[in-house]
Amino acid sequence: MTNAELLTRADALRHGRTPFVLATVVHVERPTSARPGDSALVLPDGTVEGFVGGSCAETTVQLQGLRVLRTGESVLLRITPGADTGAEGSPEPGEGLVTVANPCLSGGTLDIFLEANLPPALAYVYGHAPIARALLDVGRVLGLDARPASPAGPLPPDLDVVVIATHGRDEETVLIDAVRAGVPYIGLVASPKRGAAVLTALDLTEEQRARVHTPAGLDIGARTPAEIALSVYAQIVALRPQAARSAPSAAESTAPRTLTEDVDPVCGMTVAITPDTLSLDRAGTLVYFCGPGCRHAFADDPSRYAHD
Repeated sequence: MTNAELLTRADALRHGRTPFVLATVVHVERPTSARPGDSALVLPDGTVEGFVGGSCAETTVQLQGLRVLRTGESVLLRITPGADTGAEGSPEPGEGLVTVANPCLSGGTLDIFLEANLPPALAYVYGHAPIARALLDVGRVLGLDARPASPAGPLPPDLDVVVIATHGRDEETVLIDAVRAGVPYIGLVASPKRGAAVLTALDLTEEQRARVHTPAGLDIGARTPAEIALSVYAQIVALRPQAARSAPSAAESTAPRTLTEDVDPVCGMTVAITPDTLSLDRAGTLVYFCGPGCRHAFADDPSRYAHD
């Protein structure tokens, strides 16, 4: 895969709201098979597309890339053949640098930038009046993926925000669907009296009704459509930590729920366990490896790598 093809693939992933990590080799100390500018994508299922070095380097990039997907924080990964790094893959304070000792390398060192590419928060705005249009405009300025929505349309699993500004049209169905789908923020633009009446009529439990914010937005004395939109997004920002605890983010909805790791008994490398990770069945227990060399060595003499 050429770099041009890789960038095209990255654009397609962004368009499809699929999180990924772009790994780019920025510095090498030979001997290495990778060169500065080589790059690869790490996908949520552990797939690595592209080239950033041999199988051992790729295994390290895969593991650290999956960790980056979990945290959303980009890092500079240094893979070196024998440095004393302490806890493997531990970040160095304040530097955004992760150093990993990889005994499988042929002697060189690789510095690879792992850039987290997570989709922006997805917001559905219902309505066509000035307030709805302002909600779309302000949301996009804030970096959200703010989209006009139809009451008849399905709700995607990574939806973060629903704001209803239809002024009494098609509110109940959307509210019920959003609450039952577990959307982190649900707001109804309405007066206090009308909002309370709408909530009372919903076929929801009291706990579920409490998840709907109406009147939507913080009380900042907003009057114009733009000011109302500002108040709504101010409330969303204020509630963001709470929402993050109660619902999965866009990245988590696509990434593995649990990143499972194991240690290669031959070289001591930590590897991510994915459907494609090399393994052998040893007395009913799967043993995982960073690459074919370690698997062959283990298969030839398992007792050599047994640990009490």
